[in-house]
Amino acid sequence: MLIDRAVNTEYGKKFNFARIHTYEDFQENVSLSTYKDLFPYIDRMMRGESDVLWPGKARWFAKSSGTTSSKSKFIPVMEETLEFNHFQGGKDVVTYYYNNYPDTELLKGKILKVGGSKELQKLNDIYIGDLSAIMIDNMPFWANIISFPEKNTALIANWEEKIDRIIDESLDVNITGMAGIPSWIMLLLKRALEKTGKQNIFEIWPNLEAFFHGGVSFVPYRDEFSKLLPKKDFHYQEIYNASEGFFALQDRKESDELLLMLNHGIFYEFIPMDQYAGVDSQEILRLKDVEIGRNYALVISTNSGLWRYIIGDTVEFTSTKPYRIKITGRTKHFINVFGEEVVIGNTDQAIEFASRETRSNVLEYTVAPIFMSASQKGGHEWMIEFDKEPDDFERFKVILDQRLKELNSDYEIKRYQNFTLDFPSIHRARKNLFYDWLKQKNKLGGQNKVPRLLNSRTFMEELLALNEF
Repeated sequence: MLIDRAVNTEYGKKFNFARIHTYEDFQENVSLSTYKDLFPYIDRMMRGESDVLWPGKARWFAKSSGTTSSKSKFIPVMEETLEFNHFQGGKDVVTYYYNNYPDTELLKGKILKVGGSKELQKLNDIYIGDLSAIMIDNMPFWANIISFPEKNTALIANWEEKIDRIIDESLDVNITGMAGIPSWIMLLLKRALEKTGKQNIFEIWPNLEAFFHGGVSFVPYRDEFSKLLPKKDFHYQEIYNASEGFFALQDRKESDELLLMLNHGIFYEFIPMDQYAGVDSQEILRLKDVEIGRNYALVISTNSGLWRYIIGDTVEFTSTKPYRIKITGRTKHFINVFGEEVVIGNTDQAIEFASRETRSNVLEYTVAPIFMSASQKGGHEWMIEFDKEPDDFERFKVILDQRLKELNSDYEIKRYQNFTLDFPSIHRARKNLFYDWLKQKNKLGGQNKVPRLLNSRTFMEELLALNEF
C-alpha cells in the first residue's frame, strides 16, 4: 500500500516503484537510507515542493532532538501520519489500558502531558517544532477533552516557566494520568511537592492512577517513581513513540514487553546487529524472518515518505506470536571501543541492581570510553548523579562492575584480570549537573534526554569540566 500511494512521487519515480510487486523487488530497487541520504528530498519539501517523498505537500516537520547532538533532524509529518499513526497510537494506548484495568477512572479526569519545549516556528508556509508540539497544535477533539494543560501553556518555550505554570493550573484539576519522558515527569513531580509544600503527590492529585512513559528506559527511574508515587495500585504503561512514528506499546500489565503495532502505516525491516554496517548492511530481514533473542537495528518505511530509513534504534524480539519487542539501545549509543559491545540495556540493568543493593537512587548517568595510551589501559568512565547517595560508594562501584560482567560476556572477557579494560572510573556528579548541562545547551524539556553511552569523550569532557563548578 505504501508503494502504491507513492508511485508518482519524485522518490517513487527514481526508484521504480511502478515495477515493485514483491518484497524482493523492493529490496532490489530501494536502497537503505539514513537522514543524510533523505535530507536533499526533505530540504525540497521544506521549501514547499509537493510529491517529493510522499504525495502532497508537507506542512509539518518534527525537529528531532532525541540526543544532545548540536545537529537537528527535520522529520516530515504528513496528515496521514498524524491521523493513522500518532493519534491512532494514542487511541490504542488508552484502549489497552482499559482492557488491562476495566475498573479504571482514567477518562473521568485529565491526562497531564509534558511535551514540546519549543514553540512552533513558521517558515516558507510550513511549521517546525517538537513532535509533541505538532501533535498539541493538531489535537483532535477527543484528545483535547482528556488532555491537560491547555495549548497556550503546553507550548510555552521556556521549560522552567512552563513547569511552574502547569503545576499552578493543575491544582484544581482532576488529574488521573500523566504522560511524558520519565526524567522530565520526575522533575515536575518534585517541583510540585516543593511549590505546594505537600509530602505526597497524591495530596495534590488524589485520583492520579497511571503514568504513560517513553523516550528512555524506565529501569533507572523505577525505584524513585515508586517512592514519589507509593500507591500499590498505581499503573505504568510504556510507549514506543518517536518523531518518525508510533511503533509499539505495552499491552499486558504483567509484562514490560512491547507489542509491535503493524497497522499504523509503517513497514518494518531489521538488520542483525552482529552484521550491522549501516546502509552497506547485507543482511536485511523482514518481520517474518526475525528470531527471538537476537539484537536488530530497526529499519522503517512510513506514510510520511521515510523509505528504508535506519532510525538508529535497536530492538530484540521476545515473541513472534504476536510480535513483541524490547528496546535495547541505539546503533550509535553503545560502547565498543575494545570489543566489549556494551549496550544501554546492560548499563540500565547494572545501575538498577547496584542501586538496589546499596539503597541508593540514580537520577541520570552517562558513560564514555577511556582510550588506551602509553601510560594508561583502556576503560570506561561513568558520570552518575544520585538522588540518594549509596551507603558505600566503593561497594556501589564493585557491584556495578560485577553486574555488568554477569550481563555481558564480552565485557567480562575484556575485564578479566584488568587485561584489556581496567576497573571503571566512576564519578559522583554534583546536584543538578545534567540539568545544568542540558540547560547550557538549550536542551531542557520535551524529547531531549541525556545520552547514556557514546564511543567518544566529547560529552564526558564537558560534564567533567562543569562538575568542577
